[in-house]
Amino acid sequence: MSAGSDLKSIVKAYDVRGIVGEQLTVDGARALGIAFAHLVGEESRTVITAHDMRDSSPALAAAFAEGVTAAGLDVIAAGLGSTDLLYFAAGRKNLPGAMFTASHNPAKYNGIKFCRAGAVPVSSESGLIQVREEAGDILDGTPAVTADVPGTVTEENLLGAYAECLLGLVDLTGIRPLHVVVDAGNGMAGYTVPAVLGSLGLTIEPMYFELDGNFPNHEANPLEPANLLDLQAKVRQTGADIGLAFDGDADRVFVVDEKGDPVSPSAITALIAERELAKNPGATILYNLISSKSVPEVVAEAGGVSVRTRVGHSFIKAEMARTGAIFGGEHSAHFYFADFFKADTGMLAALHVLAALGGQDGTLSELVAAYDRYSASGEINSTVADVPAALARIRAYADRTGSTVDEMDGVTVTLPAGDWFNVRASNTEPLLRLNVEAADTTRMVALRDEILGLIRSAAEVAPH
Repeated sequence: MSAGSDLKSIVKAYDVRGIVGEQLTVDGARALGIAFAHLVGEESRTVITAHDMRDSSPALAAAFAEGVTAAGLDVIAAGLGSTDLLYFAAGRKNLPGAMFTASHNPAKYNGIKFCRAGAVPVSSESGLIQVREEAGDILDGTPAVTADVPGTVTEENLLGAYAECLLGLVDLTGIRPLHVVVDAGNGMAGYTVPAVLGSLGLTIEPMYFELDGNFPNHEANPLEPANLLDLQAKVRQTGADIGLAFDGDADRVFVVDEKGDPVSPSAITALIAERELAKNPGATILYNLISSKSVPEVVAEAGGVSVRTRVGHSFIKAEMARTGAIFGGEHSAHFYFADFFKADTGMLAALHVLAALGGQDGTLSELVAAYDRYSASGEINSTVADVPAALARIRAYADRTGSTVDEMDGVTVTLPAGDWFNVRASNTEPLLRLNVEAADTTRMVALRDEILGLIRSAAEVAPH
C-alpha cells in the first residue's frame, strides 16, 4: 500500500484518525498542511493550530505548519490546548484551524480536526475529500504546489483569552462555595480547568491532572462506566457536591452527583436548555434522536422550540446554522452553544451546571431529578452477521405492535404507551447500536431484552 493510500484510509468523514508512525506520519501531516492551505487560502491568509498532550502531537503540529507555510500562508501556533480552545481561537480570530488530537483513543493514535474560519467544521462534504486527495497525491510523489514566498509561524498562548471568554458567558456571581472533584484523565482538562475554574472560589479536588498521552490511570473516555469509577469513589469519599469527568481533548464532560451516581447527559441537556431559554425566550434548542424525551418536554415547558437531529456533530452544527438554535445537546455528552461559535465545549457545559447547582441550596441529585424523568438503557452494541435482516425484524415488530416508526437515523420505534427505542447501524463495522427508554426501569428492561432478542436472533451475533 502506498503512503498516499495509507493516508486516505485514515481521513474519516469528519476528521483524521490513525496510528502514529504507521498511518499518520510527519510527512503525512506536512502534506495535509499544504492541502489544507490550498483549501482555505481564498478565505484566509492565516491558519491557527493547537495540539493535545500526546507525545506525537507537537511534531505533527509542527510538520503541518511547515506544509501550511510552504503553501504561502501564515500560522498562529497556539501550542497546548483543548479542542474547544482551538474552536474558540478559530471563532474569535475568524481563522481556519487544525487541532491535533485523537480525543480518547489509545496513546498510539493521533489525529486532526479541521475547521474553517469562525470554527465552521470541515467534513467530507465540505472539503475534507479535497484535502485527502491532494495530500495523498503528494505522498505518492506528485510535486507539491508551493509558494514562492513561504509564510511565517507565530506562537501565541490563548489560554487566558479562552478562559475569559467562557467566564463571560455564564453568570457565576454569588454561587455558594462548591466542592468539585475533577477527573481530567491525564488529558487537556488538566491544563484548562485551573485557568477556567481557578478564580471562582471553588474547592477543586484534582484527579489525574498530569498531562500524559499514555493515559496511565484510565482511558480518557467518560462514557465508558469503568472510567468513572475513580471519580465516583472520590466524590463519595470526600463528600463533594459534584464530580466532573472530561475526555482526552476536553470537548466532552460527564457529570456525577453528590452520591457518586452518573447524571444522564440528556438531563444536562435539559438543564442547560432551560437556562438558555431563560435568557432567550422562545428560542430553538437541538437534541439528537437518542436523547431522552424529557429534553423536548422541558424545552416546551420553558417556552422554547425543540428540533430533533441525527447523531453526530456535523448534523447538530448544520441544524444550528439552519435553525438559528441557541443550544444543542447530544446524549454522548457533546454540548453546542451558539454564543461559543456554534461549537461544542465541555467546559462551558460544566460552568452552566456549576452555576445552576451553586445558585440554589439543594443537592445535584435533587436538582437534576426534574430533568431525568425516564429510565434509559444506554447504548448497547451487538455484532450482527446480517444487519438488513435484523432491521427487518425490528420493522416487523413495529408493525405487529402498532408502533410508529421513523428512519431519520436508523430505525426509531415509538410504542403506543410512549416507550421508544432506536436501532442504528455502524458506518464502519457490522454493529447495531440499541438505545431504549421507558417510563420506568421494569418496562425499560423488558423492552430492552425483547429488542436485543430480535437483534441477536438465531445466535447470529455476539454482544460487543
